[in-house]
Amino acid sequence: MLRFRFAAICFAAATICPHSTATAADRAPSEQPPNIIYIMSDDMGYSDIGCYGSEIDTPNLNALADKGIRYTQFYNTARCCPTRASLLTGLYPHQAGIGHMMNDRGYDGYRGDLNRNCVTLAEVLKPAGYRTYLSGKWHVTKQIRPQNEADKQNWPRQRGFDRFYGTIHGAGSFFDPNTLTRDNQYLSPADDPEYGPEDQTNGTFYYTDAIADHAVRFINEHHFETGDQPFFMYVSFTAAHWPMHALEKDIAKYKGKYDAGYDAVRAARYQKMIDLGVIDPNATTNFPVPENSKEVEFWEWEKRNMEVYAAMIDNMDQGIGRIVDALRDTGQFENTLICFFQDNGGCAENYGRGGKGVDRAEAATLPTLPEDYLQGDMQPKQTRDGFPVRTGKGVMAGPADTYIGYGRAWATVSNTPFREYKHWVHEGGISTPLIVHWPSKVTRHGELEHTPGHLVDLMATAVDVSGADYPSVFHGGNRIKPMEGKSLVPTFEGKPIEREAIYWEHEGNRAIRVGDFKLVAKGAKGKWELYNIAADRSEQHDLADEQPERVESLAAIWQAYAERADVLPLNPNKNGKKK
Repeated sequence: MLRFRFAAICFAAATICPHSTATAADRAPSEQPPNIIYIMSDDMGYSDIGCYGSEIDTPNLNALADKGIRYTQFYNTARCCPTRASLLTGLYPHQAGIGHMMNDRGYDGYRGDLNRNCVTLAEVLKPAGYRTYLSGKWHVTKQIRPQNEADKQNWPRQRGFDRFYGTIHGAGSFFDPNTLTRDNQYLSPADDPEYGPEDQTNGTFYYTDAIADHAVRFINEHHFETGDQPFFMYVSFTAAHWPMHALEKDIAKYKGKYDAGYDAVRAARYQKMIDLGVIDPNATTNFPVPENSKEVEFWEWEKRNMEVYAAMIDNMDQGIGRIVDALRDTGQFENTLICFFQDNGGCAENYGRGGKGVDRAEAATLPTLPEDYLQGDMQPKQTRDGFPVRTGKGVMAGPADTYIGYGRAWATVSNTPFREYKHWVHEGGISTPLIVHWPSKVTRHGELEHTPGHLVDLMATAVDVSGADYPSVFHGGNRIKPMEGKSLVPTFEGKPIEREAIYWEHEGNRAIRVGDFKLVAKGAKGKWELYNIAADRSEQHDLADEQPERVESLAAIWQAYAERADVLPLNPNKNGKKK
């Protein structure tokens, strides 16, 4: 495996340059700023990891939670690229130019590219002496087919990262990802001299492994080459976003795990979440999985989708374990702040689930692709060895020639016990685990933290712990918008943080939370709903008609936010017109 290859490289580096291991490792943790690692998964629900209620095996995340803090009311933005924009900049997504996806909709909040009135975590931390690394998904620029170097102005290396390995685009095959990039150049996973079959599981390229393995590489190389500096690393997994792709060794662990069906799995999760304390049974409802979302005719196929989904999460957790091991092996574990979170709730999209699929051919029917072929499609037309990529009911997920999502019913299980899914700003779309682990500073081991927070807080937290200065001017004199978040550092010691409100908008879905009350609506024309989250986090009892004055007050605060934060007009179409 890759970690042994890198270990050999690092041993050689230590032999040639023995002084390179001394400065950072020998200094007391209290005398230096911490390393910071932000780890984000993709399209996963609140209950999908073990320490938040899941039956999926996530021992490494569980171990971080056991020696750290689990936050029970942390939020994302309900969609992949807006979440990445918020995380990277400490702003709400429209302020960074990414209120929707990666296309220009004619307004500053919807340009589909990071603007020059924001700074990334890497751009803030580099002047404070940090080395900066990114392994995984980027997805904050529309320039996925650059014609020249200028088109890469919003690629990772141009936005502050010293090293990058990953994908520029937002989704793709786990066995042959499109826009796979090292630093500033596209590459083919079948023609990569730095990460070949000898570095992979049974000689098979699998993107989740590759993301983790390159994070390990960056940790090791940093230690032996620039170990007197702290580092910031953003690890952006694509697990468990569709397509449901996983290695057979991981799928085998979950064979038969979901035979009992959606409702039984959801009920077991709900009870485990109560036992763990991550939800309050008096404030939540384990409402049933919608009957119209359940698959009956193709049940064996449906079970397989969830088995593969679980395997994807399991594999990601294994990779996180290797990252933790690399920190331990290089003496950097104690003074590294690790935060794990998710980009949105479980995904109810119907991708690849329409119609009846065809069986796999006995032999390849298409030409074999050359090793240096660059995959350019989100959904490949074929595998590298010549098999057509298949979708539809009955196509058993897992291998490279399949391309399927796990559907609304399993997403309801993922989001136990919350309403709605990715895209929507009800709790199921925006609730994420947050695990914080920092041995030299965080002494609250295994505790739960109920203070509400949002991804915008992670910039403020990084600035706080690093001693970095958040700039008011950057990018050649451009004025930078002030941070929107609050540092989470006080909560490390159980102290409160004060804020006016937390805000959301995506595709016209909009919400505001002030204290325990949340105002939320579906769609640009949807009626405001009001919930007391402390008493009804599952959002089953709308109080809007009972408390019209509170609705009016919260709606006015949200409107003021929308006007100042480039949110309006709501959900413009691709031509810049309101829908």
